[in-house]
Amino acid sequence: MIKLHDKYFEPFLSEEEIKRAVTKIAGEIAADYKDEVPIFVGVLNGAFMFVSDLMKAYPHPCEVTFVKLSSYQGLTSTGIVETLLDVSEDIKGRSVIILEDIIDTGRTLQQLVHLFSDTNVKEFKIASLFYKAEIYNGEYPIHYVGLEIPSKFIVGYGLDYNEHGRNLNEVYQIKQTNMINLVLFGKPGAGKGTQAGFLKEKYNLKHISTGDVFRYNIKNGTELGTLAKSYMDKGDLVPDEVTIKMLQDEVEKNPEAAGFIFDGFPRTTAQAEALDNFLDSKDMKIDATIALEADDEILIQRLLERGKESGRSDDQDEDKIRNRFEEYNQKTAPLKDYYEKQGKFHAVNGIGDIAEITARLSKVIDDLS
Repeated sequence: MIKLHDKYFEPFLSEEEIKRAVTKIAGEIAADYKDEVPIFVGVLNGAFMFVSDLMKAYPHPCEVTFVKLSSYQGLTSTGIVETLLDVSEDIKGRSVIILEDIIDTGRTLQQLVHLFSDTNVKEFKIASLFYKAEIYNGEYPIHYVGLEIPSKFIVGYGLDYNEHGRNLNEVYQIKQTNMINLVLFGKPGAGKGTQAGFLKEKYNLKHISTGDVFRYNIKNGTELGTLAKSYMDKGDLVPDEVTIKMLQDEVEKNPEAAGFIFDGFPRTTAQAEALDNFLDSKDMKIDATIALEADDEILIQRLLERGKESGRSDDQDEDKIRNRFEEYNQKTAPLKDYYEKQGKFHAVNGIGDIAEITARLSKVIDDLS
């Protein structure tokens, strides 16, 4: 086991396994291009070792150049791909093989395809040493694959975690701890957001707020955001499958998380079932649902005080606050029954000092293992 920055990684692929995968790709490309001189385009920084070893294994004349793209910070993809170094050679009428170190969601690949779409090359194909088939969006064919691997964060052989680990001869995967997945309930003013912030830091959990996810997708004009907005503009409810797909994307973008806090979803029994089905498909599950409980009158005073500071109109009208509480009670009651039947519902006193409440929540979580 090795440590890079703050994370631990354990052995995943040996030098020999990697060498066999590189040799396999070299042989397949050589069979297809034995009668011409292809141009190999390595994608920096991650593919430099792969390109070097592929050149050594390739038996026919060829040329090589590089592009540099970036979409990762730390362990997660930003979703924004930048072209940092462009192809400068005249490649018109030539056969181009793109050499990627790893293909996962396909965001970088999409940018690469766009990069070559107007270059009038004879053809271009894509080779990837590592391929995460279960999360690839499938938009473009992958012509040559060295090894298909599960959706785990890996380092070594050119791949990095915050620039460390590229020089490793073997490939390591992030060490998984026991995953904890929580659903957090609470009436307005109960302190869900505050406590989620503490819990995500303490247990290395990813806080997924449905409201935040919706705002991100709509603001950035993603396909799902545009779809959701089309329903919202008509005054219709966004279908559960759209919301689930957004949550699925958030889960898949955070392979380093030791678990997730779902906040604002599910709101109905049907949504709870959909969430269970999605997590089951990933060999995951909800471990506990925790409700922060507090006396209505105390929460009303909290919200009225908050309303004075924030200026939020819905926090300044007591009648509106009580209506929100009633709506919460109506929606949460069936969910409480749903999770109680699974033995996963936990009520926690939400009144007291913040540290005291965090300690109560932590006890529930610690007792899960």
